[in-house]
Amino acid sequence: MKIENEDMKSETEGADVKMENAKPEGEKTTAAKSLKSRYIKPALLIAALLFVGYFFTLFVLSPCHIRKSVSVYVYKDDTQAEVLEKVKKAGNMKSTKKLASILNTFDYKHHVREGRYVLKPGMSNFKIARILKSGLQTPVRVTFNNVRTIEDLSGRLSKQLMADSVSLLQCFQNTNWRNAMGFTQEDYKCVFIPNTYNIYWNTSPQKVLDVFQKAYLKFWDKDKQDAAKKVGLTPAQICILASIVEEETNKTDEMPKVAGLYLNRLRIGMPLQADPTIKYAVGNFTLKRILKEQVQKTGSSPYNTYKHTGLPPGPIRLPSIKAVMSVLTPANHSYIYMCAKDDFSGYHAFATTLAEHNQNAAKYHQALNDNGILQ
Repeated sequence: MKIENEDMKSETEGADVKMENAKPEGEKTTAAKSLKSRYIKPALLIAALLFVGYFFTLFVLSPCHIRKSVSVYVYKDDTQAEVLEKVKKAGNMKSTKKLASILNTFDYKHHVREGRYVLKPGMSNFKIARILKSGLQTPVRVTFNNVRTIEDLSGRLSKQLMADSVSLLQCFQNTNWRNAMGFTQEDYKCVFIPNTYNIYWNTSPQKVLDVFQKAYLKFWDKDKQDAAKKVGLTPAQICILASIVEEETNKTDEMPKVAGLYLNRLRIGMPLQADPTIKYAVGNFTLKRILKEQVQKTGSSPYNTYKHTGLPPGPIRLPSIKAVMSVLTPANHSYIYMCAKDDFSGYHAFATTLAEHNQNAAKYHQALNDNGILQ
């Protein structure tokens, strides 16, 4: 009996060992779930990321198919719909739905920013939306030359900027800034130096004026002021004479020579006798010849340099930088007379004596007759 009990005990103990090694049913289920979670969750995450990436690339980073760089002008009262229509029209786009959706996420309709925005080929919807929302304007390269009056300048600027010509003109003619800079009613035009300026499209007239004032002060540095003193003129007088020189010749290589001639006349007290000043006094720059009656008619005008010695009170045009530099660095010679060359090249024949000048003039008039040109 003892032996039987021991055998039974042994069997029982073996059964206990088997029971200990076997896992409960609940533990098996948990392990399966853990294994499933280990592989399925990352897979779902990857799939989600791929979907988001695909969506982002297709919807956000996709280009708007703009064929060439275009400018979109946005006013402060424009609605989001109006801006989208401008973008669509300027870029010749079929649809702006994707751009509209991005602008909606930016709440752009409550943050429309006035300005000029340049859109370029290859730009994504997101980038265009960011440019519009952030007000990232591209400045206008404002360029002007061959301008004679402030009215003309205001008109040209108004075609390149948002400000209208009347507002610009009123600002430019304000006496406060003239007095502060030491200009007169006649010579204040010297501050407007023909050049290329980077100005934001929606810049106010006052800030446009600020740009010109800063450019003027920068241009007239110590070296140029010293050069003006050496010539014996103020910066404003340099500008006035330069305006006459530029009206007298369109040959930039001849400008220093013409400048030297007029400086010689100023030194000896001889009237400048510059035909362009008579045209200015008459108010007609299309005149081909200056007649005695025109000189007599404008005799009371301070711009009549046949009747009055010295420089006129203001520039007869906005002289270019080349013309100004020709007066600052004039050619050194003794000429005091000039007339158009008989070869019709546009250059002048210079002379130191009246007799020599008359000979040059006779050659020119003979050339006119020979070519059947009315004098």
